[in-house]
Amino acid sequence: MQDKDPPLWLPHLAPHSGPRFLQIADALHTAVADGLLKPGDRLPPQRLLAARLRVDLTTVTRAYDEARRRNLLEGRGARGTYVAAPKVELNPVLDLSMNTPPPTGDVDFDDLMKQGLSQVLMRANAQLLMTYHLGGGSDADRTAGTQWLEPMFGPLETQQVVVCPGAQAAIAAVILALTAPGDVILAEPMSYPGLRTAATQLGRRIVTVGTDEHGMRPEILEQACHRHQPRLLYLNPTLQNPTAVTMPEHRRKELANIARCCNLRIIEDDPYWLLADAPPSPIGTWAPEQVVYICTLSKSLTPGLRVAFVLIHDAQERERFLVALRSFALMVAPLAAALATQWIFDGSAKRLMEGIRQEARLRHTMARGILAGRYSGAGDGLHVWLELPGYWTPTQLVHAAETAGIVVTPAEAFAMEAGAGGESLNPSLSSIRISLGSIPDRSRLQAALQRLSDLLAQRPEPFGKAVV
Repeated sequence: MQDKDPPLWLPHLAPHSGPRFLQIADALHTAVADGLLKPGDRLPPQRLLAARLRVDLTTVTRAYDEARRRNLLEGRGARGTYVAAPKVELNPVLDLSMNTPPPTGDVDFDDLMKQGLSQVLMRANAQLLMTYHLGGGSDADRTAGTQWLEPMFGPLETQQVVVCPGAQAAIAAVILALTAPGDVILAEPMSYPGLRTAATQLGRRIVTVGTDEHGMRPEILEQACHRHQPRLLYLNPTLQNPTAVTMPEHRRKELANIARCCNLRIIEDDPYWLLADAPPSPIGTWAPEQVVYICTLSKSLTPGLRVAFVLIHDAQERERFLVALRSFALMVAPLAAALATQWIFDGSAKRLMEGIRQEARLRHTMARGILAGRYSGAGDGLHVWLELPGYWTPTQLVHAAETAGIVVTPAEAFAMEAGAGGESLNPSLSSIRISLGSIPDRSRLQAALQRLSDLLAQRPEPFGKAVV
């Protein structure tokens, strides 16, 4: 390609079509897909392209970086930038098992990281970011926590919030602080597997409470309280993991009243509240003294940000929680906490969250179209709970999906007790969870969902059938 020739793929940069660097990268992607650009073609120098498009050099540099991230371009030193040969993946695995936030095209995550860390390093002593800190977070970190939790609870006192290295650590610390070995913890039949792991390791016993389409049933909770004298109740009421059920307000109030009457403490694990469309107020608003509220950034923004905000109103319980936390996790990594605080203060976290919400909605729309009558999601959140046709067992489907290059999570991974879910009103064990954010590229997600839909439409092969 001669530099004097105008590139055929030259984009028209529209003012309201997103960041200009992404428009350029998308134009490159389209040109490669349509054959206008072929492997080995040389691209214009960045300064020349910037002049032709009437944008600054930084915009073109970011566009080329984004195209390289998509494996569209490769640099050859002084010789320039060229269209890369397509990368061939052998037996690519399409992972629908990990519940992670999807990437968002509206927010440049790499740029967000660079700017956030740059601001952190400008404003903080590097040595302080690499030394020991008191557990529970600095005043700035706790203040950031109150800002993050304000949509759920309104204004909070800084001392009410504790900063933890992720929700799993917070759950384990609550169990250590508020229960003793042998105590009963109540939970829904299908719940977050980390609860089961923590309870088992700490010698506590989980007893399940039946559910219906709105979540945990109040009358069964009341019976369980009288029968087992539990110390803790674990709930994930918004876009529940794995069933994706959002508990309505009237059910939250009923459970809060029972907890208050039975002097039962509640762990309200609520990572997805800000991802949901118009969710009810947290249970902690109806029974603040009964609830330890946990909101992690790992499940809503990015897994590497191991920061969770824990709201505990009672000062004595808060101190017991901190003592328990220090027994296995002295502190949040200071650099991670500082980055989270910076992002919350400068609005980056809110922008990233909104971008993830929009991307999640697009992916739910895709899943609804491909899975048709099998789709049971609410159109928000990060996952779908899919009940299998009667001719498939979860074990059969998981193995068949693996053969087809797809990874899904069977219901038994979330069962709190052996056989949990067997009652007619409880979630069926003959189900799988599909995570919509774990495959970064939307086209590959579409391929995975289509492959899964085709598989579900077939009957399983008879056991032992010869394959040639």
